[in-house]
Order: sequence, then C-alpha cells, then structure tokens
Amino acid sequence: MFWFLLILLALLAVIVVMSIKIVRQSEVYIIERLGKFHKVADAGLTIIIPFIDHVRSIVSLKQQTLDIAPQRVITKDNVTITIDTVVFYRVVDPAKAVYEIQNLKKGIEYLSVTAMRDLVGKMDLDSTFSSRDTINDKLRAILDEAATKWGCDIDRVEVKDIMPPPDVRDAMEKQMNAERNKRAAILQAEGERQAAVLKAQGEKDAAILHADAQRESKIRQAQGEAESIRRIAEAKAEEVKMVYGAMMKANPNDKIVQLKSLETLKEVADGDANKVFIPFDATTTPLASIGAMKEIVKEEKK
Repeated sequence: MFWFLLILLALLAVIVVMSIKIVRQSEVYIIERLGKFHKVADAGLTIIIPFIDHVRSIVSLKQQTLDIAPQRVITKDNVTITIDTVVFYRVVDPAKAVYEIQNLKKGIEYLSVTAMRDLVGKMDLDSTFSSRDTINDKLRAILDEAATKWGCDIDRVEVKDIMPPPDVRDAMEKQMNAERNKRAAILQAEGERQAAVLKAQGEKDAAILHADAQRESKIRQAQGEAESIRRIAEAKAEEVKMVYGAMMKANPNDKIVQLKSLETLKEVADGDANKVFIPFDATTTPLASIGAMKEIVKEEKK
C-alpha cells in the first residue's frame, strides 16, 4: 500500500510538472489538443492537460533577420553579377506562421531570390548600382505581399553588396579613371580660360585708367597753361595801364613821345627779322597822331 501511494504521488507530481508551462517574454506557444490547434499561449504561466495537450511550436515575436546567401543574377545587358541581401521580418500571426507554410525562413529566402532575379533581370548594370533604394523597396513590397498569408510582415530588405565579375570591374575602374582625368582636364582648361579672361580684363582696365589719367593730365596742363596765359595777359594789361597812367601824370611833350617811339622802333628792329623797312612818314605820322591824342587828353581834363 505504501509503495502504491508513493508511485501515485510521483505520478501526480509528473503530471503537475507537465501541466505547467512558463512562456518567456516575446515568445508564444502554439498548443494543440488531440492533434488540433487549440490556442496561442502568451508570455506568462500557462496550464495544459498532459497527454492531451502538447506544445506544437515556440514562435518568437522579435524582429528577425534572414541573411540570404549571395546569388548570381543576370542583368538586362547580359552581365552576371552577385548580389548579397538581408531580410528583416516579424511574425504577427503565430498560428499562420506554423500552419500556413512548412518552413517560414526557407519560404522567405526562396521568394526573395526569385523576386530579385526577376527584378534585376529587367535592369541594366549601371541601374543596379545607382538604384539600390529602388531595388530594396520593390523587393520589400513583393515579399510583404506574399508573406502576409504566412502571418509575418517584411520590415526591410537591404542589398548589402553587388559584385560584378573581375573583367567588368576592371573595365569600370578604367572608365572611372578616364572620367576622372577628363574632369581634371576640363577643370584645368576652365581655370586657364578664366585666368586669361581675368588677365585681359585687368589689362583693359589698366589701359582705360592710364588713358583717363593721361587725358586728365592734359586737361589740367591745358587749364594751367590757359590760366598762366590769362594771368600774364592781365599782368601785361595792368602794366600797360600803369605805364599809360604814369605817362598821363607826367604830362609828356612831343619830344618825349617821339623819343619813346624811336626806342620802340629800335626794339622792333632788334627782333628776329633780318631787315626792317620803315618809311619816313612812319615816324612822323604816328608822332603826329600821338600829339593829337595828347591834345585830346588835355581837352578831356579841362
């Protein structure tokens, strides 16, 4: 009797242990009863019936990554390239993820490979390098549409690397070097052209400034000469006026006037001309005219 009770207690302890299930955070248990889906057990303590219920699968609700092996893909221009991608997905319906597909990861992997080959096969080589974002977005849309019925969402698809064959890579490097040398030559020619233009503009501006300076100098020189001539003429006029005034104050007689006339003729004869012909009446007539002017001045004073 004692052994029977001991065996019974041990059996009850085993049943209790088998009945209690503790589900971790970010995980769910798919529980079947008699081979049929029963419920999804969330995080925490879950009680099941031993030998009737059992845990079919443990599904993680975390975001998961699927690193797809590098795949050889042929582009539209018949170039074979190798593309390495990674897929980020999350299970949102654990029951579908278990019962709708045999292996969720394999399904996502196969679907991403076929979608990528179809997508890249419609693009040329240059487009595959310059349109990574477009490839990522289109792959994510295709995978997400197909994976919805599997109870998961495709968050992101990233193309990690695109590797062309060695001969194509060498040709691309040569093309890049040629393009770089061409840009350098264009920049150098543009710099030389701008330098020549700036130099010519500077020479033109310098010539204009030099011409303006010469013109201003000539104008100032001419103004100075004109001012000098004007002042000399004013001084001469003032001198003549003073001499005439002095003569009028001295009340000159005919003899003095004749003498001054002869002195003036002497200065004329001393000029640059070789010969001077003076008629006889050239001395008497002016002298007479001067005498008449003297009488007029006297009458004016009276």
